[in-house]
Amino acid sequence: VARLAAAGATTTGALNMGEFAYDFTGENAHYGPSRNPHDRTRMAGGSSGGSGAAVGGGLVPLALGSDTNGSIRVPSAFCGIFGLKPTYGRLPRTGTFPFVDSLDHLGPMARTVQDLALAFDAMQGADAGDDAGDPACRSDVGRLAAAAGLKEAPALRVARLEGWFRGQAEPETDAAADRVAQALGADAQLDIEGVAAARAAAFVITNVEGAALHLDDIRRSPDAYDPFVRDRLLAGSLMPGVHYVRAQRARLQFQRQMRAVFERYDLLVAPTTPMRAPTIGAQTVELAGETVALRPNIGVYTQPISFIGLPVVSCPVWLDALPCGVQLIAPAWREDLALRAAHQLEQSGVCGPKP
Repeated sequence: VARLAAAGATTTGALNMGEFAYDFTGENAHYGPSRNPHDRTRMAGGSSGGSGAAVGGGLVPLALGSDTNGSIRVPSAFCGIFGLKPTYGRLPRTGTFPFVDSLDHLGPMARTVQDLALAFDAMQGADAGDDAGDPACRSDVGRLAAAAGLKEAPALRVARLEGWFRGQAEPETDAAADRVAQALGADAQLDIEGVAAARAAAFVITNVEGAALHLDDIRRSPDAYDPFVRDRLLAGSLMPGVHYVRAQRARLQFQRQMRAVFERYDLLVAPTTPMRAPTIGAQTVELAGETVALRPNIGVYTQPISFIGLPVVSCPVWLDALPCGVQLIAPAWREDLALRAAHQLEQSGVCGPKP
């Protein structure tokens, strides 16, 4: 906020969000739900639901969000806007309330890629208040918002992610990802092994680190917490330590595996969510032919990516009255590749705000 203000931004107000950022729906037990600007009976997504709704509804040109397991990308997808989850450690988290220190990211959400890049540039730079990542990689390099930087994009090696990233729920989300992949000239389909294990490990790390942060407060004031949030944090406090250690090992293995993938490709394409915005209050969803709880499963496509800190731009695609989101996933520290591809898609009319 301070860096955006220094660049000339005007702070308009605070926004609703899922409690303690442990949410994919945008429904807050204390303040009510963030409503989707394109259908007020539907979710705005979470945890940064208020940010997604404000930008998607045209109240502001950009807003900030946090992303631990998908909380920038999910509301961006549901509300039909662009959202950037940078590389882990790229933007300092100084002054924010944490959730899961080893997974938390901050990033912008906007109606245009130019605004997304402008906000990202203004917030870059090392900060002594956040020791995550390598300060050398967070210095003022790689400025992306200049028109020349977004106009010319070299040919990229693009792959459409298959397997885990196809066929989980609504066919429209796959159709949107296919349209983006085709527009970017994707010449490969890629099925990555171990995605389910990576997502399971992300659940463990989220539960344990979140519980470590909140357990004392829950003991003192259990009724102050949203029951959905409190019960998951309590479950994390009971997680055996061996599971956490194994989850961190799985994380390292998946990072190495994905580094090898990016030796062959510059950009990976996948849906942001397996469904478009569900109805507020919905409790279940059908994924891969099985009825499961909605809340923890909105992030089936986002969680494995933030688990290893890769930069992603979620792009809005409109097939009908509700938007779909499509992830452009780049190698670590290469936000420029995802932003330039998003700009190309925006200029060609494949992606963008509601027509």
